[in-house]
Order: sequence, then C-alpha cells, then structure tokens
Amino acid sequence: MIKRFSLGVLAYLVPTFALGFVWHLILFQRYYDELAIYRKDIVIPLGFLSMLIQAIIFAWIYEKVFSRRSGTLLSRSLAYAALGAGLSWSFTTLAVAAKNVMSSVPNYLVIETAFTVVQWMMVGPLTTFVLAETDRKQTLTA
Repeated sequence: MIKRFSLGVLAYLVPTFALGFVWHLILFQRYYDELAIYRKDIVIPLGFLSMLIQAIIFAWIYEKVFSRRSGTLLSRSLAYAALGAGLSWSFTTLAVAAKNVMSSVPNYLVIETAFTVVQWMMVGPLTTFVLAETDRKQTLTA
C-alpha cells in the first residue's frame, strides 16, 4: 500500500516539477518576466516542497475517490484530471491573480490556465495508468 501511494505521489510530482521548471524558467521565461510577477532569485526548493505537499494530497484524493470508481481507465482519468485541474487552477491561478502584483492579470490567467491544462493532461492519465497497472500486477501475484 505504501508503494502504491508513493507511485501516486510520483505520478504527480515528477511531471509537475519537470513541466513547471521547463514551462516557467525556460519556454515562457520572457513571458513571465514581462508579467513582472516572479522574483529574480526563485527558491526552487520551496517550489518543490509545495509540489510534494500537493502530490501527497492529490494521491490521497485519487486513492479515496477514483481508484475504485467504476468505469474505464479513460473515464477515471478524465474525472480525476478535471477535479485536479479545477482545484489546482483555483489555488495556483485564481488566488495568485487575485493577490499578487503583476503587469497583466488577463495575461497571467491565460498562461497559467494553459499550464494547468497541460499539467493535468499529463498527471491524470499517468496516475490512473500507473495505479491501475499496480493493481493488475498485485492481482496477478495474489
């Protein structure tokens, strides 16, 4: 059970950290610089810790709400991704736009909404597949 939960955590943490790093610090760095929202000396360990906490919570949600849900892998994946994206969007996009100083709230909403969509297009299916595969392997060895 701990291995399974850890896989759920990793299914969120690995793609989210990788995508977040590439998206914010490489691909769209100029866009974020123009928004004037981020500090020059980003503290990556704090961002990683934030993602780890999110990963633990989202793995728990998946386990309690989606893992035993009837339906196909695709339907579970889409439902989990929709819930995860909605929650993520509310606390990483809307809340930040509401309280942080930036040059353009609409531009921030566009780029961060796109990030959240891409993130959950990766995390939803990956989590569902990895944990379903773990279940299948456990069933075969039982």
